[in-house]
Amino acid sequence: MALKEESEDLNEIEDKDLIKKHNFITGDCSQSEKTSPQKRARKTGAKTNFVCQQCGRCFMKKLNLKLHMRIHTGEKPFTCQQCEKSFARKSSLKIHMRTHTGEKPFVCSHCGKSFTHKETFYTHMSLHNGGSPHICKLCGKTLKRKGNLKTHMRIHTGEKPYKCEQCEKCFTRKGSLKKHMRIHSREYCCKCHLCKMGFANVKRLKRHLTTHVGQKPFLCHQCGKTFTHEGNLKSHIRIHTGEKPFTCQQCGVSFTEKRSLTDHMRIHTGEKPYTCQECGNSFTRKGSLKVHMRIHSSEKPFTCTLCGKSFRHKRTLYIHTRVHTRERPFACLQCDKTFTYEIDLKRHMQSHSGKKLPECSECGKKFKKRSNFKNHVCLHSGKNSEPLGP
Repeated sequence: MALKEESEDLNEIEDKDLIKKHNFITGDCSQSEKTSPQKRARKTGAKTNFVCQQCGRCFMKKLNLKLHMRIHTGEKPFTCQQCEKSFARKSSLKIHMRTHTGEKPFVCSHCGKSFTHKETFYTHMSLHNGGSPHICKLCGKTLKRKGNLKTHMRIHTGEKPYKCEQCEKCFTRKGSLKKHMRIHSREYCCKCHLCKMGFANVKRLKRHLTTHVGQKPFLCHQCGKTFTHEGNLKSHIRIHTGEKPFTCQQCGVSFTEKRSLTDHMRIHTGEKPYTCQECGNSFTRKGSLKVHMRIHSSEKPFTCTLCGKSFRHKRTLYIHTRVHTRERPFACLQCDKTFTYEIDLKRHMQSHSGKKLPECSECGKKFKKRSNFKNHVCLHSGKNSEPLGP
């Protein structure tokens, strides 16, 4: 249907220009056995007379050849107006638009579940027709296709079979390598002069540059917080509206972001795909691994501007600043005493609970922390001995 729609826009002049531009061969391809389309043409008695000079594939129509050439030229004339993603075919754009509209035209007649893509729908239908899902024996995760299970197993084995020949970076999936190759290819014609990252067009490059200059043009009108990308603002708005559209089917917990649900699901599956190559510790989130790596690298990226002390975690820096601001956010509800740290409040609450504090039998001094009590006892004994008090 998509080909029929596009053929109405083509004329004989465009076809002649295309053939001249790419030096296509026209003629009878029935004698060649280079490609499977030629074999199919020979069986049906049809003639394929438009040949791609770059890969040798034959086509029965000039239009099909023109569409095929976009694979080699990288031309993607059909652009989504909402996210600027481009496609070689009009039909691909039409399918992509369903991600924005929420349209799910393929409905299962057995359970009523809807799907955006035909392939996903057919895979789902196979389960009703006696097909069995594929289960990972290591973490119990269920996958609908055997190929998906094979790819998933690489998370556990650490196998990365797809290697970039230009920079030797390795990937688990073929699609990830393909996406990475755009950095080296001409497909990313616009490069950021600060980080050398490539982009398909100027508009995307400009949007990326805002991350370097600190520009955050998307404003939340409820709390005044600003964001670099519109998608981040949309996710943030759910905090105010209370909307949590992503729900775990196993325990019912809901989330504002899809990635939070993905991370949460690993609690049920036991999957920890991010492994530290230094010590072997595994994590459910990529961010957790990144923070963990600072232990090995001794990196402390968060520095106090007042005293110069550095920390591994942003939250640790935030708590540390209370030393300078004298902020004491933890208040005792029984005596109105305030504390800088939550743990100090918890220790203080023991004085209201009636619980007896450790007391030195030598001098009668009392301690709120048992560790301090043990250290004090050692002063009387002159060595590391057992506590003298209760």
